[in-house]
Amino acid sequence: MARSRRRRPWYRTRAYRLARTVVMTVSLVAGGVWLTQGEEPGGAVEAAPPGPPAAAPATVRTDARGAAQQRPLGTGVSVTRSPDVPRRGQDPASRRPDAPPRTAEAAPRRPAVPRRPPPKAAPPSSPAPRPSLPRSRATRLAIDFLDVDAPVMNLRLDRERRLPAPPDGDANRVGWYEAGPSPGQQGTAVAVGHLDTDTGPAVFAGLGELRRGRLIEVTRADGRVAVYAVDAIKSYEKDRFPNREVYGDRGRPELRLITCGGNYDRRTGYSGNVVVFAHLVEIRKPPAAGARR
Repeated sequence: MARSRRRRPWYRTRAYRLARTVVMTVSLVAGGVWLTQGEEPGGAVEAAPPGPPAAAPATVRTDARGAAQQRPLGTGVSVTRSPDVPRRGQDPASRRPDAPPRTAEAAPRRPAVPRRPPPKAAPPSSPAPRPSLPRSRATRLAIDFLDVDAPVMNLRLDRERRLPAPPDGDANRVGWYEAGPSPGQQGTAVAVGHLDTDTGPAVFAGLGELRRGRLIEVTRADGRVAVYAVDAIKSYEKDRFPNREVYGDRGRPELRLITCGGNYDRRTGYSGNVVVFAHLVEIRKPPAAGARR
């Protein structure tokens, strides 16, 4: 008696196995495509040009060919790239062909701002008038730096048109050129004195020790004091004495102190002169009557 054949279960049939293989293959392919589309690009995302604010942010993703796509994360306005803004590393001339050309007339022009003219330079101010005094004879000359405080006498030119020194018997007296300006008056005043005498040093013995800025005070007959500041001390040989430089008018009240200098000879005397150049810096008024003792 022949044995009856048993039917195989459905999950062991060839048709089921074939169908299962096809389904798994399709599922794997579909999953791989989905994962490929969901990858983020490796480069940074460039911002779009300024525009109206979007209602929801958006991200830029790329497909397998590298084309940019907009995938909003929510509802709202998607952000797009302006056709006039080139991509990073892209030539500005290679814009999209459908983008309208950008012309200078289309761009808004800023109103021209007129340039302000440069400020005009202030005109040079006229120099302040220099102080000066009316005529009044000199009575005393003092130089604190040299411990000099000497009476003053008036002198005139001799027959040879030269200014003589005070008498030899009075070594501590200063001679003032009477025909020149008085102390504090406009012009160049001149005072002379001995360097030494037969008995020893005289009133102007230390004149060469003066320095720039030292003060010379000359008291006048009206009680006012003309204060001069030293500008320079120079030495000249008598045969090369510069009259114009020493006696010339400088346009302000000035003073010259002159004494002997250079080499000494018993027969001819000193070979040169020492000259102090000074200018008026202050005028002191006489003390009030109530302040006098």
